[in-house]
Amino acid sequence: MEDIGAIIVGRFPLASGEWIPPHSHTHHQLAWTRRGVLGVGVAGVYWVLPPTRALWLPAGVTHTTGATRDAVLCSLYLAPEQCPLDWPEPTAVGIDGLLAELIEYLARGDLDAAARSRAEALLPDLLRPLPTRPIDVPAPSDERVQVVAAALLANPADQRSLSAHALAAGVSRRTMTRLFVHDTGMSFDQWRTQVRLRASLPLLAEGQPVSRVAHSVGYATASAFLAAFRRTVGTTPRRYLFSGRA
Repeated sequence: MEDIGAIIVGRFPLASGEWIPPHSHTHHQLAWTRRGVLGVGVAGVYWVLPPTRALWLPAGVTHTTGATRDAVLCSLYLAPEQCPLDWPEPTAVGIDGLLAELIEYLARGDLDAAARSRAEALLPDLLRPLPTRPIDVPAPSDERVQVVAAALLANPADQRSLSAHALAAGVSRRTMTRLFVHDTGMSFDQWRTQVRLRASLPLLAEGQPVSRVAHSVGYATASAFLAAFRRTVGTTPRRYLFSGRA
């Protein structure tokens, strides 16, 4: 870990499926990987980060970080008192060629103080927020809703109706409808859509065809999946994942 100056750079290899338990930092963090695919979760909100995207995490925000495909987490830790940026919420940023090379440059251990100071001063100007929204999957607390949520999280392609899920949980459809909105702030259909879109992102980031991904997460056609993605997230999957590419 390189700790000269105001920015600390750390590298942490992560195997596919490996997750760092929830934690927070005293510094702002920029999480990025040059290869593989990262996932970052903050209180039910989930980001997928291929090499074209990084995530700004403000100091003190509890999060968990993992890899949906073998990756090396490159973390930049910025001292709040010396950082001109003070974004209060986790924010996705685009990574282009210049920013990627600057991050690698800051990770070097042979920079003198003057060279490092000049490089650190460039970083804030290159952090460009992306306009897309994260995927939000609120965790339910009601045990009856948890039964339905567990089934959908285990198999996003589960095609059972709300009535069938309610029966499995031992309540009526009407009761489950009310419980879902009260517990998650979303209808059953909205929550299931979020689960499906979240499950799709690692597959898309790995380069799987849209048609295969759509079927894997419960959509009959690629067009139905793309329409749901655009309606919910505000853009296409390609722009969501790769808009930072140079």
